[in-house]
Amino acid sequence: MGAPPPERTRRVRADAQRSIDALVAAAREVFLTSGVDAPVREITGRAGVGLATFYRHFPERSDLVSAVFRHEVDACAAEAAVLAAECEPFEALTRWLHRFTGFVGTKRGLAAALHSGNPAFEPLPAYFQERFEPALRTLLDAAAGAGRVRGDVAPMELLHAVSRLCTGGEDRTADERMVALLIDGLRYGAERQRP
Repeated sequence: MGAPPPERTRRVRADAQRSIDALVAAAREVFLTSGVDAPVREITGRAGVGLATFYRHFPERSDLVSAVFRHEVDACAAEAAVLAAECEPFEALTRWLHRFTGFVGTKRGLAAALHSGNPAFEPLPAYFQERFEPALRTLLDAAAGAGRVRGDVAPMELLHAVSRLCTGGEDRTADERMVALLIDGLRYGAERQRP
């Protein structure tokens, strides 16, 4: 019978991508309120797709959890370049670290699943580092070059520090205040290190 015409193949792929995007977005919202063990029907209902579509794209729940995590990591990492283009270096760094604080808060709902020992989640910490380390390195280097922060801070150390400061509770105000104090600490000694 032959292969379908190219325009039909593209349309099917675009439809499939829309379904995947809708499921990931719906799962992200559902995970925040109902946890990663929420019923699949709650996710498909919010996404506006059927169960068959869900299982075609995400045969295992771990596939969906991984997709949500990767989507969140990608969105947060990509914002570093946007902020670097729009803001002066220290403001870009500050805004991104607060954006990352929000990411950590939303990731708390996924934390139990990600640390469950499921082999499907083993690649995710490396993915986290591959995406976040260069994004933050660019912001840190620019802010240090402008004499606004000290230049001896490693990106992963800073990311781990922010993660440890965040409690993941309902009230994010405390997390934001702790991260603001950490950011103030980045400025200590910056002028002495300035060329």
